[in-house]
Amino acid sequence: MSRRVLVLALELGDGAFLRRFAAEGVMPTVAGLLARGRAGALETPAELLHVAALPSLYTGVGPARHGVWFTFQPAPGVQGWRRFAPGLYGAPTFWSLAAAAGRRCVVFDTPYAHPEPGFAGELILEWGTWAQYLEPVSQPEALLGELVAAVGRHPLGLEAHRLGFAPLDPADTARRLETALDARARATAWLLRRRPWDLFVTCLDETHPAAHYCWLPPADGTLEPPAEQPHLRAVYRALDRCIATILEGAGPGTTVLLVSGDAIGPNRAGWHLLPRVLARLGHLVSADLREGSPEASAEPARGFDPVKAVRDLLPTDFRKRLADLLPRGLRDKLARRVDTAAIDWSRTRAYCLITDLEGCIRVNLRGREPLGIVAVEDYPALLDRLEAELSALVEPVSGRPAVARILRADRELAGPRSAWLPDLVVHWSRERPIRSLESPAIGRVEGVSPDPRPGTHAGPGFALLAGPDIDRGGLPTDARLVDVAPTVLAALGLEPPCGLEGRPWPLSPSERGEPS
Repeated sequence: MSRRVLVLALELGDGAFLRRFAAEGVMPTVAGLLARGRAGALETPAELLHVAALPSLYTGVGPARHGVWFTFQPAPGVQGWRRFAPGLYGAPTFWSLAAAAGRRCVVFDTPYAHPEPGFAGELILEWGTWAQYLEPVSQPEALLGELVAAVGRHPLGLEAHRLGFAPLDPADTARRLETALDARARATAWLLRRRPWDLFVTCLDETHPAAHYCWLPPADGTLEPPAEQPHLRAVYRALDRCIATILEGAGPGTTVLLVSGDAIGPNRAGWHLLPRVLARLGHLVSADLREGSPEASAEPARGFDPVKAVRDLLPTDFRKRLADLLPRGLRDKLARRVDTAAIDWSRTRAYCLITDLEGCIRVNLRGREPLGIVAVEDYPALLDRLEAELSALVEPVSGRPAVARILRADRELAGPRSAWLPDLVVHWSRERPIRSLESPAIGRVEGVSPDPRPGTHAGPGFALLAGPDIDRGGLPTDARLVDVAPTVLAALGLEPPCGLEGRPWPLSPSERGEPS
């Protein structure tokens, strides 16, 4: 059965809060969808690598198949990292598959997406995305200008990469996000009315900064956040208004899928201490330390690099303004040079990748990294050693393990794009903030995280399906985020390709073989 399908994605849109605010009358539109649709939690790749959630939603495959997990990530043949760019995906999006099958598709502001060769639909990216990695772009080229002329630019005035780890006032941020959601509602409604469509996909990305800055965290030593969440409540009320406007623009008879790839958890990670841990363990060696010196396995000190020296002389605000004037490719090349200037690649076995949550470690592997020194035959043993050394880390105040889990790509993320992923992913205990780490091998390293955001990415995901021929109830108990792509394709009357990892959810009694 073919339906017209509207996909509303949320990033860091917490399913528990959606249900709670709907029940409390804060989100009457979502409450109506819940009353007549099917909803449930989703297993999500965000629990492995947090930015992998949306790419997995788009493609119906996990990170080992699509290869996307962060804005800055490694790749074979690259020493260090590169910015995510078009062409990195190892799998097509569900909207490109739908368009190839003749469905009329519109895609609007989907983070971590890019124009795909041969896509026959309409697309606007980076009009109001929270964490941008591309310049604003549209297909056809004039479409973005038409949107801006009709409804204006996204009014938030904040963007993740420009903001960095600067703190934001939660009340002011909530007010800004309410205004931004009203603007997004107008923009989406304009696109919905513009011409007929079969599939419309958009991300209401304002939930992303709301989770980082407007969510009130639990007290130290606890995991349950305060019951009162006034700032998050205000944003979700505006989110509900936005959804109502979009549903009105979509019209009756539309199948609606509201989906989030992650939930909100406390920002208590130890990634900021991990480079010093690797240095103490002797895996990461600084370029300015002499062979055999007692400091060689103590702390990673900075080697002299003229580009970094000039950068450090400039005031931060001036540095940001200057960077904005440079072409993005040159800016990234200089940043990568500064980031890796201190590393002695001839003696470094493993190093840390850029992150803001998990601890992501890359082995300096011969044949994959241009300056790699670790032989392929020694790779498993080095991972075994790293896993044992990192598992021994303790949070000294509580005396409890600092590491909740270590994910090994060779075991849990094996696939055709695994060479684009970290080799080890450290998941931290979230019982209390990690300001120091200790073990017999490293002694103690200390330091406050540079990231003051109270909330961050966690699991599970959430999905809510509603439509004229979808019965009320729950989703399958084993529902996964990768099921979304095949479910959308099936709802459009298309046979999902066999390469997808997910499977479509049966939506109505007849599709489950039950009497209607």
